[in-house]
Amino acid sequence: MDEAKPGIVSDLAERIFAGRWIAGPCVKDAMNVALRFNANGIGAIINYLGEALSEKKDISYTLDIYSSLIRNISSNSANSQISIKPTQIGLDISYQYAKKNYLKLTRAACKKGVFVWLDMEESSKVDDTIRLYYSALKLGNAGICIQSYLRRSARDITRIAASGGIIRLVKGAYTEPEEVAYGDRAEVTRNYYRLMQIMFKSSSKFMIATHDMPIIKRALVLNKKYHREIEFAMLNGIRNMDALSLAREGNDVRIYIPFGPSWFKYSVRRLREAGHASLIARSLFSRQRI
Repeated sequence: MDEAKPGIVSDLAERIFAGRWIAGPCVKDAMNVALRFNANGIGAIINYLGEALSEKKDISYTLDIYSSLIRNISSNSANSQISIKPTQIGLDISYQYAKKNYLKLTRAACKKGVFVWLDMEESSKVDDTIRLYYSALKLGNAGICIQSYLRRSARDITRIAASGGIIRLVKGAYTEPEEVAYGDRAEVTRNYYRLMQIMFKSSSKFMIATHDMPIIKRALVLNKKYHREIEFAMLNGIRNMDALSLAREGNDVRIYIPFGPSWFKYSVRRLREAGHASLIARSLFSRQRI
């Protein structure tokens, strides 16, 4: 399951990047980080790294990891959710196989009172990912990630909101063709504002996941008008102190905590994300404290 690491480059990247963003290789590492944030009034979203799995043995191992994570969250009474990727639970094999695995995990999490997010991947996976999400909607403990860089997202958000779904809105971190995605950072941000406005008008509960402080400030202003149940989310190691400040001001805040040995592809994608490189570079030289 581990990804091949390209020699010296990956060794350097692991020391510089993975130590800052990734909790560690094991469930215990993720729980330690989550509980540290919990002690500071911040919730967690925990993701076991890995994607595009095509071997059932690897998928089975991933399911076991998530099952262990659910049990640990419950036994520690942690303020933590989990987030899974469709292609790490079998979507590249078949939709039906992924659905079986997704429902198994989500039902198990429901019994333990753990909320499950379904991450969004490349644009080619969007339709099946939304179908997966609808299959678990009635369980009541599931949400889905939607990306503002995709041109289709306004339509998706409107449809999901009308069905009572819970959305985590992000900007997006995959390379896509111009016909399906906005390539310019300013366009992605403008669309984020547009989608956020749709959510405030049509949803009672959702998550604003961004490090863009003007967006967060705008969301706080909008919520004085709409009075929605909103949470804010940021990635571990990027703006931890801003997350802490938001939490201390009485807002519901979560930190997205990745863990596992398959850290390299995740780190590279974060570096490539539109408008993210300078923010990440600054984060490497700032004290996160928590």
